[in-house]
Amino acid sequence: MKFARITVNPKQMGGVPCIRGLRIPVATVVGMVAEGMSEQEILKAYPDLEAEDVHEALQYAAEAVRERELPLVAP
Repeated sequence: MKFARITVNPKQMGGVPCIRGLRIPVATVVGMVAEGMSEQEILKAYPDLEAEDVHEALQYAAEAVRERELPLVAP
């Protein structure tokens, strides 16, 4: 899968995946969604973002964990 809106630059933000070369990490956007923020709230908080940035950040995160098994705590 190609990600046109996700960039990784070792000289920016420690090389973490960011949105379109902006200093907005994918993890920040995904975390906001996980905390229950709506797309509109995220776009208001980060006016440089576009709706497609949010969608691609979620797709990127899904792809990043697709092949990994994460340790889960038993209930």
